[in-house]
Amino acid sequence: MKKLKTKKALAKRVRITRKGKVLRRKAGKSHLLSSKSKKRKRQLRKQGLVKERYTKMVKRALPYS
Repeated sequence: MKKLKTKKALAKRVRITRKGKVLRRKAGKSHLLSSKSKKRKRQLRKQGLVKERYTKMVKRALPYS
């Protein structure tokens, strides 16, 4: 059987936890930060979870993670 290829673009953006959840970085924290409140920027620091309906697709694209 052939080796499966990992989707490298996705591998750079997400991380799979030991329990199988998929973590991602939240959008909106790269530029135009002066107009955003401290609270909003602080909440954007935390990692978000990929929604359950997309986790199956993500795991298929990352076969060895």
